[in-house]
Amino acid sequence: MHSQAEWFAFCGDNTALKHLIIAIDGPVGSGKSTVARRVATLLGYIYIDTGAMYRSLALKALRSGVSIDAADKLAVLAGETRIDLRAQDGTQQVLLDGEDVTAAIRTPEVALAASKVAVVPDVRHVLVAEQRRAGQSGGVVMEGRDIGSVVFPDAKLKVFLTASPEIRAERRWREHQQKGDAVDLVRTLEEIHERDQRDSQRATSPLVRASDSVVIDSTAMDAEDVARLVVTLAKEKAG
Repeated sequence: MHSQAEWFAFCGDNTALKHLIIAIDGPVGSGKSTVARRVATLLGYIYIDTGAMYRSLALKALRSGVSIDAADKLAVLAGETRIDLRAQDGTQQVLLDGEDVTAAIRTPEVALAASKVAVVPDVRHVLVAEQRRAGQSGGVVMEGRDIGSVVFPDAKLKVFLTASPEIRAERRWREHQQKGDAVDLVRTLEEIHERDQRDSQRATSPLVRASDSVVIDSTAMDAEDVARLVVTLAKEKAG
C-alpha cells in the first residue's frame, strides 16, 4: 500500500494523463459516483455524473406535472431545459435552469422517476449530446450506464464497476438511512432488481459492458481501493 505522500507523487503531473476520458459504467448501487469522484480528485480531473442530468429532468417533470410516461412531452421538456454540472469544493453542484438542485435530486421519488425518464430515446438523444460536449476535451471522469458503450465509445479507459445485488442494495439503503429517509432494505433490493432489468432491457442505450472495458467487482472492495486501482489503470493507459 502506498503512503499518502507516495500516492500523490504517483498521481502527480503527467502530461499524457491530462487529456484522458475515463468512462465508468455499471448498475445502480455499484459505487460509480463515489469512485468516480475520488478518481477525479486523485487525478485533478473534472467529475461528471450523467445520472444527475436524468434526475434533474425527472425533478422538473414532477414539479411541472408532466407525466413520467408521456415520452413526447418529456422530449420537449428536455429540449427546453438547461442543466449545468459544476465543481464546487470537491463536489459536484447541479443547476437546473439556474437553480441549485444538488440535494433535491437525491430523493427516492426522483431516483425512481429518473429511471423511467432515462429510457425515453428522444430524451437520451438530447442529454447524450450534452454529455459529449461536456467531456470532449478530456481530463474527465464520466460515470453512468452507457458512457463507454454509447457516449464515449473511444474513451481511452473504460471501467465496468459492479457488485452483488445484495451489497448494492445495502449501499443504497445506508445512503438513504444517512439522509434520514425511511426506506426498507427488502424493498430496496427489489428496486435494485427492477432497475437492473429496466436498464438492461431498454431499447435505447441499454446497460451493457463495453467489450474493451475493465470489469471491477467491488463486492469485497472499498471505494478507496477501487479508485486507486482505476488511477493505476489510467497511468498504464497513458503509457
